[in-house]
Amino acid sequence: MSEFLNLPQGTLDLLILKALAVEALHGWAISERLQQISRQTLSVQQGSLYPALHRLERRGWVKAYWDVTENNRRAKYYRLTRAGTKQLNKEVADWRRLTAAVGYVLDIG
Repeated sequence: MSEFLNLPQGTLDLLILKALAVEALHGWAISERLQQISRQTLSVQQGSLYPALHRLERRGWVKAYWDVTENNRRAKYYRLTRAGTKQLNKEVADWRRLTAAVGYVLDIG
């Protein structure tokens, strides 16, 4: 089992938007998807995930609705909105610029 990393401030929103870009998911599934895709390096706790989802919903980047899970339980699902897709594209571009700049600094000397 890998050691989990702490996410830099503001990164969680980007990761949630990216997870929802493929399909609508309920909260637990978002957390599981991020952990799986990150090869068990990222673990998003409920205490961070749900406030972030509510924040994204207030901003109009995700829309929530109730549905039944594959285990026949009611759960709140989240899907990316058109505005959310636009925000995701912006944040991905910003992230790539930021990590490139940090990489330049780290590679000095």
